[in-house]
Amino acid sequence: MSENKNLGHNSKKDFLKKPVEHIDITSFDSRKIISSMEKMSFVSRETANAANIYNEMLKDKECTIFLTLAGSTSAAGCMHIYRDMVKYNMVDAIVATGASIIDMDFFEALGFKHYQGSQYQNDNELRKNYIDRIYDTYIDEEELQLCDKTIGEIADKLEPKTYTSREFIREIGKYLKSNAKKKGSLIETAYDNDVPIFCPAFTDSSAGFGLVMHQERNPKNHITMDSIREFRELTEIKIKSKGSGLFMIGGGVPKNFIQDTVICAELLGKEVDMHKYAIQITVADSRDGACSSSTLKEASSWGKVNTTKEQMVFAEATSVLPLIASDAYHTGEWKNRERKNFSKIF
Repeated sequence: MSENKNLGHNSKKDFLKKPVEHIDITSFDSRKIISSMEKMSFVSRETANAANIYNEMLKDKECTIFLTLAGSTSAAGCMHIYRDMVKYNMVDAIVATGASIIDMDFFEALGFKHYQGSQYQNDNELRKNYIDRIYDTYIDEEELQLCDKTIGEIADKLEPKTYTSREFIREIGKYLKSNAKKKGSLIETAYDNDVPIFCPAFTDSSAGFGLVMHQERNPKNHITMDSIREFRELTEIKIKSKGSGLFMIGGGVPKNFIQDTVICAELLGKEVDMHKYAIQITVADSRDGACSSSTLKEASSWGKVNTTKEQMVFAEATSVLPLIASDAYHTGEWKNRERKNFSKIF
């Protein structure tokens, strides 16, 4: 109760005082921690095994590495991890929620920030101050609406036709090259390195609001999204890959979307292997038949994932992801990889 008493703020600036700082995996070496955790049990050993599988993916020169993002880890301080995975050639394509890419990454590229807050704060008081809450993290709703508006303005300047989310996000990367207030966003870094970003549920984000406003302004001459062609594009990457590995944060649509490329390729008459490597970090439960789109072993029954090199890590991602990513960065297998440059095939 005493904690609640200290939370009686009454102005927006009182709430938005302490920005979230994104962790830098290059600034510390987690290899000794990971090797120690390997000798332990429970989530520690799961984490170490996941780190070892990820290093195997990076060492396998034929392996295309797909990163999938769901949930709010970008807002919570992992944004620079994902950017650095692209920067240091540790990932070849990304499948994410629209929120991860637009409401979090693009939002900060425009110069806005996420703020440390409290999960115990009175949400009615936050609403009065036009502040949105993600657990213990705050976002200025007025700034988020500026993000929506900017998406609409980018769309206004594009040729009116159908786009995949990958194409539209690439246009956002082009926009950020000359307009970003914060350089080195995930979108801009992916644009620079020809790493495609797919958001199969793109309109479930600030992008959706912005594109609705764009279509309202341009009722007969507007852009629209083609999720079918997007699925074909992502499947094309799988077909062109001799092998593949999944590094999945959370689950949901991004996880299902990338796993379904195996089935889609088969239905197109192409012989492809199941995803050879797979890591999923999640807190979801499997007893309701979900686990953010099934456990990896369950996915193998659908012909999506090979169970030889798979690891479920049942942990909140911000607590273990920095260790796995720092271990991979300092192990350095990425230095021997050639960039796949998948954006160029389209």
